[in-house]
Amino acid sequence: MTSKRSLIRRATAVAAAATAALVLTACGGNGDGSGSGAAHDEHGSSASPSASAPARQGDHNAADTVFAQGMIPHHRQAVEMAGLAAARAESAEVKKLAEEVRKAQDPEIETLSGWLTSWGEKVPAAGGDHGGHDMSGMMAAEEMQQLTASSGKAFDTAFLRMMVEHHEGAVAMAKTEQTDGAYRPAKDMATAIITSQSAEIARMNTLLGKS
Repeated sequence: MTSKRSLIRRATAVAAAATAALVLTACGGNGDGSGSGAAHDEHGSSASPSASAPARQGDHNAADTVFAQGMIPHHRQAVEMAGLAAARAESAEVKKLAEEVRKAQDPEIETLSGWLTSWGEKVPAAGGDHGGHDMSGMMAAEEMQQLTASSGKAFDTAFLRMMVEHHEGAVAMAKTEQTDGAYRPAKDMATAIITSQSAEIARMNTLLGKS
């Protein structure tokens, strides 16, 4: 009887141990499975951002880099020209236009610089030299000196003529970005530049017609 009970207890213990082992195996399997699924999910979700982050940074091409590196000094010169209008322009309309140019292009310089930094590309250094005057619409140093030396109605006329040429250059650069670029935010900025600066060109040509 005792030995029978002992056998029963032993069998029960073995069964319990087997059940526990099965439960642990199942949990372990689920853990592995869900862990594996979680790993896949984590891999998927982490791969997604890690793939999207490089994609966000890498989803640009040489045309985007050229656009950003060219538009920064281009905008800087336009902002410099606009800054002269407050003290030198005679026309209130010219002063207003110049302030609008400054307010629109200053933030774009920051945005363009941020893109280049995120891409690991060189941000053009700020400087008083106008070495980029060979770019479309850029004024030569002599032209900037002449504008700085003028005032009143002479300034207004020179400013409008130069800014029309400057804007036309920016529009041309933006159209190239639309055609050749790959980075969506840059292409969107190019579209905005074309729209806003084309409208300003029309305004400036009207003002020139009045003079």
